[in-house]
Amino acid sequence: MVARPADSGAARTARPADGDSLAPGEMQAMLGDFTGTLRARYGVADERALVAAHRIPDRIVVPLRFHVLTDGRYGRLSRAAVDQQVAVLNAAYGGRLAGPGGTVRSAVRTPQGADTGVSFRLDGVDVTTNTRWFGKPHDHRAEIEAALSRGGYGTLNLYTGAVGFEMLGFSTFPKWARERPGVGGVVVDYRSLPGGTFPHFNRGLTAVHEIGHWLGLFHTFENGCWPPGDGIDDTPDESVPTVGCPASKDTCPAPGTDPVHNFMDYGFDSCMREFTPDQGLRIRAMWAAYRLGATASGGQARYR
Repeated sequence: MVARPADSGAARTARPADGDSLAPGEMQAMLGDFTGTLRARYGVADERALVAAHRIPDRIVVPLRFHVLTDGRYGRLSRAAVDQQVAVLNAAYGGRLAGPGGTVRSAVRTPQGADTGVSFRLDGVDVTTNTRWFGKPHDHRAEIEAALSRGGYGTLNLYTGAVGFEMLGFSTFPKWARERPGVGGVVVDYRSLPGGTFPHFNRGLTAVHEIGHWLGLFHTFENGCWPPGDGIDDTPDESVPTVGCPASKDTCPAPGTDPVHNFMDYGFDSCMREFTPDQGLRIRAMWAAYRLGATASGGQARYR
């Protein structure tokens, strides 16, 4: 399970660790499974060969089911708040997220990040009042998902609750979708949504980060300075997570400074603004490997 740390107050300077931390060797095992799955399904070993074989989607429209958990007093979100979070997702994954304000860039301006080829279509919003689920979503995850999850492997179920002060959210990886039935969504703290009350982490980028894991991306600082890093060629090696929003940092001897502005790092929301082209390629290849054609419970995704 991958998780992003939560901010407990204005005095906190580091992004809380998310629930997505991996055991030693687990990432390499997942990359090995990814390669094996591509070979079995398409007869190729990596995403670039998948592109050459014309077997990778150029664009993916992900059906999104938004589940709001509340204890009756806290956590209830307006439809406007939900819509704003979806807008941030589409801006971030489309390479259109602006700088400090977190607003969507005008089409006439140069995007900050790469367009990953992914967009999100909101297919439903529901509100559930349950004090236990809201207060400890991690402890009741299987129960929550069994009751509320809709669609199959190709549908993103996003839940908001009071995740806590040590963790902002948690997610699962594509490989786990079929291995761990009933556990396949993304959970974020409701205070991390745009306009929320978590200082430094209230622009909706926790959901962007956690959904990155759901789509198959690892932390940019995975494996530190050791190969294969995060498994992505155009994200330079990074030995430790970013704290706050430094102008620059360089923690590994390999070429390139740390990707402090990448959504898969741990910087403040005001610092995070981009995915790279290879991250977008990896996302679409992971989709082709694990979610393309997934029709369980009617969860087929659309392509265009």
